[in-house]
Amino acid sequence: MAARPESPYEGTITTWNADRGFGFITPKVDGPEIFVHVRAFEWGSAAPYLGQKLTYDIGLNADGKRRAEHVRPVESAARSGRLPMAKDSASYLAIPAFLALSIVVGVLWGPPLWVGVLYIAASIVCFIGYWVDKAAAVAGRWRVPESTLLIPGLLGGWPGAILGQQIFRHKTKKVGFRAAFWTNVVLNVVLFVLLSSPPGRQLIENTFSYWVER
Repeated sequence: MAARPESPYEGTITTWNADRGFGFITPKVDGPEIFVHVRAFEWGSAAPYLGQKLTYDIGLNADGKRRAEHVRPVESAARSGRLPMAKDSASYLAIPAFLALSIVVGVLWGPPLWVGVLYIAASIVCFIGYWVDKAAAVAGRWRVPESTLLIPGLLGGWPGAILGQQIFRHKTKKVGFRAAFWTNVVLNVVLFVLLSSPPGRQLIENTFSYWVER
């Protein structure tokens, strides 16, 4: 595929709504502000911020209004010719780290298969939840409650939540939510290890037998 020519327009983000994923660019040359959506940035780019200098093309939306397209930060384009990964992409490291821990736990104690199924199912639920909430935020519709996003993560869906956060660039900046999210991740991992151990599995079996016999 032929390389796309450099964008002819340059400007600065002067308005940005991180929750809804859009804002406006003030052109370097005098002219009206240009609407820009987070989807106009190339995949893997850093999160947009106020004062960020950009290059961009101009296109039209379905209503015939002008909008920015093929947006690239000036600094990144000049330095390396490609956009850096988002700063929060370090969150991805939690997934292979947990996978490695799961392999160790599996070799040592062999947790039941349904545990892995639970993690996969809960991750799918979390990923869909972030997708729905991001779409609602952009469209200005009713939002998914934060507790609804957090609970499946505590049950094992946090890997899917991380993927949803990074792919949709959603819930990656709100400090309170991030603290609650990572607290859930730590609690889930600790519970996974404890309940997979022989004493933990014995506790689960005894508890299950107690309730069955009642």
